[in-house]
Amino acid sequence: MCRNREFYRLYGLVPGLLNLGNTCFMNSLLQGLSSCPSFIKWLEEFTAQYKTDQNPSPEHQYLSLTLLRLLRALSCQEVTEDDVLDASCLLEVLRMYRWQISSFEEQDAHELFHVLTSSLEDERDRQPRVTHLFDVHSLEQPEITQKQISCRTRGSLPPVSNHWKSQHPFHGRLTSNMVCKHCEHQSPVRYDTFDSLSLSIPAAVWGRPLTLDHCLLHFISSESVKDVVCDNCTKIQAEGTLKGQSIENQRTTFVKQLKLGKLPQCLCIHLQRLSWSNQGTPLKRHEHVQFNEFLIMDIYKYRIPVHKASQNELNQKNSEETTPGTKDRITVKPSDAEQPSGTKPLFMNGACSSSFLMSPGTFPLAAFPECSSPVYLYRLMAVVVHHGDMHSGHFVTYRRSPPSPKNPLSVSSQWLWISDDTVRKASLQEVLSSSAYLLFYERVHSRAQHQSLELRAEE
Repeated sequence: MCRNREFYRLYGLVPGLLNLGNTCFMNSLLQGLSSCPSFIKWLEEFTAQYKTDQNPSPEHQYLSLTLLRLLRALSCQEVTEDDVLDASCLLEVLRMYRWQISSFEEQDAHELFHVLTSSLEDERDRQPRVTHLFDVHSLEQPEITQKQISCRTRGSLPPVSNHWKSQHPFHGRLTSNMVCKHCEHQSPVRYDTFDSLSLSIPAAVWGRPLTLDHCLLHFISSESVKDVVCDNCTKIQAEGTLKGQSIENQRTTFVKQLKLGKLPQCLCIHLQRLSWSNQGTPLKRHEHVQFNEFLIMDIYKYRIPVHKASQNELNQKNSEETTPGTKDRITVKPSDAEQPSGTKPLFMNGACSSSFLMSPGTFPLAAFPECSSPVYLYRLMAVVVHHGDMHSGHFVTYRRSPPSPKNPLSVSSQWLWISDDTVRKASLQEVLSSSAYLLFYERVHSRAQHQSLELRAEE
């Protein structure tokens, strides 16, 4: 057998990975990451700094370099003489980062994903940099350029490092929104970072399939938080009392909701399959959660609230553009009573027709007139599946085949099933029928978005 890059690319295959004991968790994750071109490109740009380093350290001390070599080989971008690769070098470098991961103990692929992203952030933070305080708009769009940054201080801005650009493409931001039920006062929006969305699986309804939208809606659904001090209610109460009279803090009930403040270029979704019995023993949930080749995330994106004075005018002007399923900027779960008979629900991620499931690599926007121009559209790149129970099992990966050398920027429609060193072709229908544990999506940009990104890169 010809064991080189040309052989794999000719037949659309990729190298397998040697199982070093119980390292299927690592092998499956590496195959999934190697199918994300944006992540590999980020690693290439991030590691370019070491080529110009005047006092370079040994390459094996850098996680980014070790990971890049493995992912390039698994995506057939680097020549290799073996059809089965050894990833023990990754375990060695992680031990240097004080992660004690045994190759003979069963581990979790999602936990390893967090280990890799946090270790890459630690490596980045060791590099000297100077940063600025950005406003909310800049936090949502970290690709903002130096020329677009303004400062209300005297003198010119000191040079800005590429700190925000060096954020890995899985980096996103969650918004936490708190609104008082009594006075409708909104507290300042809080931002938290994430590198994967860990979604719990809601209880199944008899006769209805579970979809990825059900999990996402459950994740961002609003909840009531009782006995919270409301500064605005306390202020209103103080205005109606005599001067000098002591006022107790007014405690009310707030509505709290999560939204996605910044969606990443690469989206990792973790479906929580761990549950607990009444006796306190861990159980695995085996329900199939339907997902699609394409994912629309517009309805889960946080939007900065509009001033009340112009709200009515905007509602009249953009009534047709208003996102169904939202009320007063708080997403609500659509019920059967709220949806007119004979109409399609908006939330189609994982619940579309079989003709859409069998569609080729292009997204049939005509099938979704209410989402004809999605801004946050993602394409499925890999799926990690866990077979077994909570005590023992095996991880496998479905991933896209690398693009052909004639068109390296294209996205292959050929899927592969990989179990350690075993690699075979698979159909899209087989992929979408699997019980996903990790889903890797990559954002698809429109032509206008591509042009905007290119202009920013030139500036």
